Amino acid sequence: MNENKPLIFLTNDDGIEAPGLNYLIETVKDMGRLVVFAPCVSQSGKSSAITVDQPLRVINYPSKYENIEMKGVTGTPVDCVKLGLYLLGQERPALLLSGVNHGSNSSFNLIYSGTMGAVLEGCMAGIPSIGFSLLHHSWKADFSECGAVIRKIVGDVLKKDLPNDVCLNVNIPARCTPKGIKVTEASYGHWTEEYTPMVDPHGRTHYWLSGQFIDDDPDNINTDNYWLNQQFATVVPVRPDQTSQASIPVIKEILGL
Repeated sequence: MNENKPLIFLTNDDGIEAPGLNYLIETVKDMGRLVVFAPCVSQSGKSSAITVDQPLRVINYPSKYENIEMKGVTGTPVDCVKLGLYLLGQERPALLLSGVNHGSNSSFNLIYSGTMGAVLEGCMAGIPSIGFSLLHHSWKADFSECGAVIRKIVGDVLKKDLPNDVCLNVNIPARCTPKGIKVTEASYGHWTEEYTPMVDPHGRTHYWLSGQFIDDDPDNINTDNYWLNQQFATVVPVRPDQTSQASIPVIKEILGL
């Protein structure tokens, strides 16, 4: 193994055995020294949740990749990042990659995303961090058209770095060869928050989330969903600091301060 290559930290939220993570490993394994800390089971939708009420365990998974250890963590994606960085000790990764997620993380979906929760955590730790998602939820999704997009973005970031406190949310259209890459803002939308009531064998009612996402501005050419619909991959720069700087004077005026 070439010790001069950059150390790249890989994680996801679909679990250590997810095809998307394994595709990401195959795609970048020649670009650096890889270390993998991923959840033992799916942690989709866990956002930036951390485990505070039970111990975390690290499990060694069989690896088919030479010189790449696969570490499963019994926690969330952010747990994987926090614990993984702690166990690495003094050596800091040159890059953190999360994904490839099975399903879109465009628009406001990144708020709920465990994939992007890990990316935001890496960013807060001072590591250039990127999340990759394919717009296809199936475990059998075809990731083969993602490779060129991933390698370009990873290669460019390794060469040129990212601005301080900025990470990237990358989404890739499915069932097509992407026509290119667009740097955009996140589209504005909302979830209908519908629930399907069900009854278990004991006669107790429970609810299954069944809402759908509504894009409130589908024709806005500055947004990720617009360009994803045109079969382009999208890159949205994201900051962990969610302070609305422009609103500070307005809020001061409202509060009379």
